[in-house]
Amino acid sequence: MFSQIADRYDFMNHFLSLGTDVYWRARAVRFWQPRVSGPALDVCTGTGDVALALWRHDRGGRQVWGTDFTHPMVRLAARKARRRTRQAERWRRPLPIFLTADTLRLPFPDDAFALVCVAFGIRNVEATEAALAEMTRVCRPGGCVGVLEFAVPTWPPWKQIYLAYFRHVLPRLGQLLARNRSQAYHYLPSSVAVYPQREDFCRLMESAGLTNVRFRPLTGGVAVMYRGEKPSA
Repeated sequence: MFSQIADRYDFMNHFLSLGTDVYWRARAVRFWQPRVSGPALDVCTGTGDVALALWRHDRGGRQVWGTDFTHPMVRLAARKARRRTRQAERWRRPLPIFLTADTLRLPFPDDAFALVCVAFGIRNVEATEAALAEMTRVCRPGGCVGVLEFAVPTWPPWKQIYLAYFRHVLPRLGQLLARNRSQAYHYLPSSVAVYPQREDFCRLMESAGLTNVRFRPLTGGVAVMYRGEKPSA
């Protein structure tokens, strides 16, 4: 499904979210800052926007990795990173590394990363609990596991406006802009409506072994940032 829209994915996200997706990622990167040092991993990285945001935000030369199950997305992410080669040389920091990998079977050892995060991707993984467990496995003790995901606002007037746009406007615009018959933007509203949110999602993170779990809503609750810490040994 996502392979079909890879080449227009960035444009559609910015257009359909009215540019707020850039703001959400920037807020999340700051919210997820880990207490320990070490590399960062962005799973379900798509075209690499969060991985590149982590790279821009960090000033300590942290190595950033990005993984995604969809190879066309990974290829586009790597291309975007290469465009920043001169900037990387000027900043004296390594470019993000992108590779094709399944979030449920990450090709990394235990305790490898200070930060493991996912933005708007864990909802598309086959098993949320298993994905969180795998993210926790590769996170080092004292590190942070972060999630950014869509949610349904709780304030009734805003909720009605949001649902009208999400259910009726966004799918039609998405299909038009994608220039194909992709169902990705029809799938989005239905999947968000039934996905665990706020306190329910925090409980899933705690079940994965994370502590100090908390969340913070964005833009009236349209998106929610979550973070939890892997207990120190």
